[in-house]
Amino acid sequence: MAMLILEDGTRFEGTAFGAKGNAAGEVVFTTGMAGYQETITDPACEGQIICMTYPLIGNVGVNDLDFESDGVRCAGIVVSELCDLPSNWQLKRSLEDYLCEQGVTGLHSVDTRALTRHLRTAGVMRGRIVVDEDAQDNEKPAAYTCGAAYEIKADGGLTFAVLDLGVKKSVLEAFADRGVTLKVYPADTAAETILDAGCDAVIISSGPGCPADYAAQCETVRVLMEKKPCMGIALGHQVMALAAGGAVKPLLYGHHGSNLPVKDLEHSTCYVTAQHVGYTIDADNLPEGAVVTHVNSNDGTVEGLRYAGGLSCSVQFYPDAGRGLYKSVDLYDEFIAQVRESAAK
Repeated sequence: MAMLILEDGTRFEGTAFGAKGNAAGEVVFTTGMAGYQETITDPACEGQIICMTYPLIGNVGVNDLDFESDGVRCAGIVVSELCDLPSNWQLKRSLEDYLCEQGVTGLHSVDTRALTRHLRTAGVMRGRIVVDEDAQDNEKPAAYTCGAAYEIKADGGLTFAVLDLGVKKSVLEAFADRGVTLKVYPADTAAETILDAGCDAVIISSGPGCPADYAAQCETVRVLMEKKPCMGIALGHQVMALAAGGAVKPLLYGHHGSNLPVKDLEHSTCYVTAQHVGYTIDADNLPEGAVVTHVNSNDGTVEGLRYAGGLSCSVQFYPDAGRGLYKSVDLYDEFIAQVRESAAK
């Protein structure tokens, strides 16, 4: 018998699967009813123990197409029921086999409903999956970026720089599919290096951790925002706000899932969005001149901003919605059209 032990002493018993070992990290729950492969490979969940609220996980196994990065980014995974006979026409291996391959520990047969209710009341906290009392914890740091700059070529005539704070594969694919050449840079790249290389706009990517820990990147982004149109996504949305003089604050239990409703104030419509964030912009301390464009329909938090001048913008959610919800990708189209129009002047 293994268990998840939260920092407040609460314990949840279960059965270990995947790699045999202990794990430690921030414990969060995600409400998505599908897309567990995309979730555990999303760099935004680096260093976290992910509780899946959907009761049956692993039923379609793991394929070679739906990765958001080059491996499992979370520190551990907690599920209610693990499917031991997955079936799907794209199936390459089971979830358990993939976790073993990646050295990541899981826990099944856990009362995930009780765990979720506890986190909703007490808030997100750290925890440990304990399989072997004598084993060392497998704890991943909450940081992720590319090791060196690289380029993704396209033939649409525009070039965007991407400051990689933990970018998702599907975000890069969304822009490349729209004909935008991408120059992707590590998180510690200086603004001058990006500007000297040339670009029409800059994408500040999603990623893991607390935005306040990205002080150097905030300074880089401040310079970039003065020179180029910028679009921030998730963590990038928060980093842009800090760079422009705004403030952020932690959410009690975060926005994690693929079914979070967001109201678009500019177009009077609503999106069902995918998100994986633990912080939000403080609505009482917005950057000077910034206008709120999107709000969360559940808790009223700021989900989008447009900055003075109209070209730079940011959203708390993933516009590409890489778990099958494609409505909000028109935000990419709008940004590309505005940059193209500005470049033509």
